[in-house]
Amino acid sequence: MTLILVVEDEADLAQVVEYNLRKAGHDVVTAARGLDGFALARERRPDLVLLDLMLPDLPGTEICKLLRAEAATRDIPIIMLTARSDEIDRVVGFEVGADDYVVKPFSVRELILRVQAILRRGAQPVEPPPQRIQFGVLEVDRDAHRVWTGGVERELTALEFRLLTTLHDRRGRVQSRSVLLADVWGITADITTRTVDTHVKRLREKLGPAGAYVETVRGAGYRFADRPDAVPGADVAVDGEVGDDDDDSDLEESA
Repeated sequence: MTLILVVEDEADLAQVVEYNLRKAGHDVVTAARGLDGFALARERRPDLVLLDLMLPDLPGTEICKLLRAEAATRDIPIIMLTARSDEIDRVVGFEVGADDYVVKPFSVRELILRVQAILRRGAQPVEPPPQRIQFGVLEVDRDAHRVWTGGVERELTALEFRLLTTLHDRRGRVQSRSVLLADVWGITADITTRTVDTHVKRLREKLGPAGAYVETVRGAGYRFADRPDAVPGADVAVDGEVGDDDDDSDLEESA
């Protein structure tokens, strides 16, 4: 039986979520404060965390950072629950390591479906990717979460690192914005968004000489070059605009 940790200070909501999770076949533990939830996560090692953004002691984003910083908890999927629906709040949530973001008020049934979808993804056996990547001027150490281009270390957020490695692991294949939303951000809704374009642009700028490896495929999405020598200008800095070819809507959650 899977164990879900619910960190939520609204007692009524926590009770409703707990009841429905148990009804769906999950075991549940709850905490009303962020640090209590963090301690439970370290002790119980849940299969997934439902984390409220507005908590009485620390913001959910800070608890998310703590969970991602601990070796014992860094790989636990996290779904953030919040009454704040602005896109910037969602972007911040994903950047600190959240796997999904549900805006209150939400459908409990949809929340359960999102939980089950994330748990299914985590249960699928996959061949582990190489921990060291050497691709032209790009070098990546997955274990250390470090990236170098042309011998210069580049500081990436957790989300940018995940975006880079996802594109690299699928090099030569076009990745649509909706696919990237599902696999990098954890959003499964059938939408496109400028949020992906913004993050790709930022990633390219940070990668400097290796930014050209991330190619825009007009009307389709993005593709990582299949080999480094196939990219003209990959040995020079890239600072151009990206993603201006499609009329994408703003990011909208269906919850």
